[in-house]
Amino acid sequence: MRFLLLFLGGLLFGSVTLVAQGSTPAAEIVLGKSVFPINEYYTISFKLRGAPLERYSAFPEVEGFKKSGKSSTTTTRTVNGQSSTELTITQRYAAFTEGSFVVKPFTMTVNGLTLRSEGATLRVEPQATTAAPAPPSSGPLQGIGLLDQLFGKPKPQEYVEAQDQAFLAVVPDKARVFMGEGVHVGLYFYLAPQDQAVLNFYNFAGQLPGIIRQLRQRTVWEESFDEQEVLPENVTVGGKPFLRYRLWEAELYPLNTQPLTFPSVGLQMLKYRVAKKPVAGLDNRLEDYKVYYSAPRTIPVVALPPHPLRDQVPVGSYQVREAIDRTTFRTGQAFAYTFTVEGEGNLAAVNLDTPPVRPGVEVYGPEVQQELTRQGGRVGGRKSFRFRLVARRPGPVALDSLLHLVVFNPATARYDTLRPDLRPLVRGPVREASTFRARLDDPFYQEALASADTTVRPRNAYRNVRWYANLLLLALLGLAGAGWWRAKR
Repeated sequence: MRFLLLFLGGLLFGSVTLVAQGSTPAAEIVLGKSVFPINEYYTISFKLRGAPLERYSAFPEVEGFKKSGKSSTTTTRTVNGQSSTELTITQRYAAFTEGSFVVKPFTMTVNGLTLRSEGATLRVEPQATTAAPAPPSSGPLQGIGLLDQLFGKPKPQEYVEAQDQAFLAVVPDKARVFMGEGVHVGLYFYLAPQDQAVLNFYNFAGQLPGIIRQLRQRTVWEESFDEQEVLPENVTVGGKPFLRYRLWEAELYPLNTQPLTFPSVGLQMLKYRVAKKPVAGLDNRLEDYKVYYSAPRTIPVVALPPHPLRDQVPVGSYQVREAIDRTTFRTGQAFAYTFTVEGEGNLAAVNLDTPPVRPGVEVYGPEVQQELTRQGGRVGGRKSFRFRLVARRPGPVALDSLLHLVVFNPATARYDTLRPDLRPLVRGPVREASTFRARLDDPFYQEALASADTTVRPRNAYRNVRWYANLLLLALLGLAGAGWWRAKR
């Protein structure tokens, strides 16, 4: 027989509403803390499981707050070869002033799933040191046109093209990189604040996919940022203020020494021509188009210094965090040890070798969990390897002889070996047999399989079962026939 166990649960932090139900994909909205000081951000997030992110609608506007950037975190869990991924997109909000505010009920669409939130009541408290949020940026100005003047037909106007300081640029954060080292590359459109009156985006959604295809590199591991809203940022270029629009950005990790070559790409913008002699009551602008081209860029890729494991070494700025699930250790009993690598780099390339066999120590695992965060043009996170160990002999367990990871730090241009520092001290007698039972893959059958009889039985042991089943079936048919015959009489 088969049994089906369904468990549905909800966990509330602040205000969480899960609307889209189902095994795959699934999504939920998570609201941040409802009480916080003015120098902290309020957050609204959504989590997506069981499918890659394809599209999502804009985060809601909150009265009394200004949107202040987004971040994305990808969590990957691998247990017994089975991987699951969860993506979290977080929108930050900065409060303009202290007081009470209301987040009205809202809906979002993620990959076609409709998510609803009941909203929340927020209280922004004072703080000794307050950070004033940046003033909101104004969008492109829109002209107001009239079809006709009140009296008569307007005279023909002469239009001229206004000068602008806008430009399109591919901007990497490094002039050269080591093989495997991350380089952040962004495609930005810059314009002076006064150019907003004559420039606007044109068919941006239709142009961007083709531009990105030209910028993608075939010899890299790419971690794309999940930003989909194009909002202006206040920057300074050459001592002058500019508005910068982030059109696309990604972190690229070269897989070989082939240079990264970015061709010149073009973005068509809507540019208005202005009237040579403006007339009151008219728009005084005429729609036109202009294509802005980026300059080509090339980033050299440098090979790593000689090393026996040069082709397998992860590149990045990493450090080790360790965790253990108990404070006392006995022979024959299992304990869990977690080796976590965190920092900036391509965590997908971080893998531990299988621990060597050591007399007196059994090692099971690992279970792997990866959390990747993309924020502020940087990609980092952590990757955890959770092992279960059983010591059969008393004494210190030399974890550094079981686990180690060779990495290359591009900042110092040197190799380093990350090793555990913990040395659990095991007490008790020498044990030949372990009391530890490895966790089974199927949690429903875990208890039944763990206590099942493993005695070998003949292949025809269940032949009598078929005979008894046939006999029971004949008896039931006989009873049914007898009942039918009596019913006819």
